[in-house]
Amino acid sequence: MEAGELVPLGRTGLRVSRLGLGLASLGGLFTPVSDADAAATIDRAWELGVRFFDTAPVYGYGRSETRAGRALRSRTGYVLATKVGRLIEPGGADTQPIWADPPPGVGPRLDYRRAAVRRSLDESRARLGLPRVDVAHVHDPDLDLTTALADAYPELVSLRDQGVVGAVSIGVNHADVAADFVRAAPALDCVLIAGRYTLLDQSALADLLPLCAARGVAVLAAGVFQGGALTAAPDDVPPALRARVDALRAVCAGHGVSPLAAAIQFPFGHPAVTSVVVGARSPREVEESVTLLHHPLPQALWTDLKDAGLLPAAAPTP
Repeated sequence: MEAGELVPLGRTGLRVSRLGLGLASLGGLFTPVSDADAAATIDRAWELGVRFFDTAPVYGYGRSETRAGRALRSRTGYVLATKVGRLIEPGGADTQPIWADPPPGVGPRLDYRRAAVRRSLDESRARLGLPRVDVAHVHDPDLDLTTALADAYPELVSLRDQGVVGAVSIGVNHADVAADFVRAAPALDCVLIAGRYTLLDQSALADLLPLCAARGVAVLAAGVFQGGALTAAPDDVPPALRARVDALRAVCAGHGVSPLAAAIQFPFGHPAVTSVVVGARSPREVEESVTLLHHPLPQALWTDLKDAGLLPAAAPTP
């Protein structure tokens, strides 16, 4: 598997790299990132063949989009995704976790209505400095699924038909919600699913992935490192996961491989998965992900993980 291998994004006509770079961290998620470090991180990803980049208005309250546009707008041959569903405005208040420190008096406001979708994309394009967005995700549609399906989705389909966006997608953390959306949205092009097709959580396998494969909906797998649980100190791993993480580490150690290499490569076993999207705050972190993706893994590793009950017997493997 090569990070820069370009593959079709479902039926969209777009081509994306196998490894995608999620830009939440470059908006200042948890840890501040300077403009220079953000630019260097995107530059290094580009040098290593990454041609899919994923951002959102709420990542740093526009900071991630601004940095992405600055780094990419003079280039060609990439696919850039952003999201709708939250407007960044004075007095905005969202019950969901906030990423990075907001400017004074500014916050995200949840809104999936048609006018809000158009406004969100207009504001995103202004921050990006680009005339169009390649992929537009409905961000966390489970927070107002009725409006997301009735308003945001058909509005994005209309904007796709007008050439304002290239593909219509959702960005979601729940496999059941994603599957319900796919069933209700026949013109949906792709799904960004975070943390639900990983070494620790295969909940997307039962319903979502077969459904996407049958309908030609491309799947972008994110959150494959599970927030660092696979490498965290034992006391930092959630108690409910400790035994499973310990067992995964033991099997990987028996084959002399990093569990992170297995984590980044595992989703590619399923034919519905087009790309794996990882975050990075520095060029070094991008390099580490590319090294993990390229690291040879023995087929016996997957067999042993299944024999230990750590992966479903039916899970396809790379």
